[in-house]
Amino acid sequence: MSEEATAPPARSRPPGPSRRSLGRAAVAVAAAPALAGTWQALTASAAAAAGTGARGWTGTWAAAETTVPASDDTAFADQTLRQVVHVSAGGRVVRIRLTNQYGTEPLVVGEVRVARSAPGDGTAVVPGTDRAVRFRGRTSVTLPPGTRRWSDPVALDVPAAADLAVSVYLPRPTPGGTVHRSAFQRNHAAAGNVAAKPAVDPERTFTSWYFLAGVAVAGAAPGAAGEDGGAREAVVAFGDSITDGSSTTVGANRRWPDLLAARLRDEAGRAATGVLNTGIGGNRLLRDPNPPPGSNAENYAPYFGEAGIRRFARDVLDQPAARHAIVLLGINDLGHPGRDAPVDEEVTAADLIAGHRGLIRRAHARGLRIHGATLLPFEGDDLGFYTPERERARQTLNDWIRTAGEYDGTVDFDAATRDPAHPRRLLAAYDSGDGLHPNDAGMAAMAAAIPLRLLT
Repeated sequence: MSEEATAPPARSRPPGPSRRSLGRAAVAVAAAPALAGTWQALTASAAAAAGTGARGWTGTWAAAETTVPASDDTAFADQTLRQVVHVSAGGRVVRIRLTNQYGTEPLVVGEVRVARSAPGDGTAVVPGTDRAVRFRGRTSVTLPPGTRRWSDPVALDVPAAADLAVSVYLPRPTPGGTVHRSAFQRNHAAAGNVAAKPAVDPERTFTSWYFLAGVAVAGAAPGAAGEDGGAREAVVAFGDSITDGSSTTVGANRRWPDLLAARLRDEAGRAATGVLNTGIGGNRLLRDPNPPPGSNAENYAPYFGEAGIRRFARDVLDQPAARHAIVLLGINDLGHPGRDAPVDEEVTAADLIAGHRGLIRRAHARGLRIHGATLLPFEGDDLGFYTPERERARQTLNDWIRTAGEYDGTVDFDAATRDPAHPRRLLAAYDSGDGLHPNDAGMAAMAAAIPLRLLT
């Protein structure tokens, strides 16, 4: 994977002030005289908005990408995608990260706009907030297969917890081959280049994010106390469907990482902390998807993403200003083999512990603090995950997370969500109905169980 040279990096120390990136962008634009005047004005206003308190870029929203199965023939042609993202921390300057991570041909983007999303169905934007998004000074950009790219800085007031509408015009026939399938957010495709329109008339509505990988901000958030509302850093929530938000209310932003972000905003001096959700439904820690041939899971397996140990660098270490990670992975390693598992698909607690240790080593090598989350109970689930042997492995892994002291901290989601009378099961009030995924109330209990002292 390659990345645009001006991308906000994720390092053990915050990157330098944004003027370095702005300077490189200005040099690139100097080769295009027709754009130079406009772009110089834009970058100057962005630099002024960021001010000396920006201290680099902070990730405020993210989505982990996957490829699609052969049966998914989603494609776009001469259409604008208006997609809504819910940010955590705010700022005065914003950047958008596009992705063609799993594309097999160049991704040609004719225009990108960003604006505050108006309340409602996500088709309209707040008047006066629409901005053009440029890449090295140009309004169009082409991403080769296997790449992601950050935009140039855009001067836009972004309050914490705001919804942004990112409008991407695709002029050519474009397969939807890079996607975050389960957005739990309604997004839209409209005919023609309507990226700058205050409202669009959708041809299609979907609950996925296409070609979007991240949003970063700099500068003091509008209305933030003090210079910039506290230290600029990000917490990455790294997990599977439970982190992704499965079974939560669409459009309500009730995933546990969203609710954690709300807690941090209420905490003195933590308003500038971003929370990035890189959960993927169906994701496993140790292995890529490998469903039994002919099974229903085979139709969805590519959406489950690469193994956590493979995608950790891209989805955690590469996030702007990442300082902490919370890891909730392993339940799909135990459960995905199904009721009649091939012997080579079953995993042991020792296998999972070894995988978690690998994540810990890599995080510490980059200066990140990494916290282990215990696996939620799942007896009685509808998906055929549970067996007594897998329950023993879950308990062993959870005991190691709690007591071994190898993670920098423990988040005990098991204790927060289990039924005290039947601790191998989810509490009924938190059960979405499948015995595996928490509902909105369960997500709130999970967010409340995270000790904020771990994230300092």
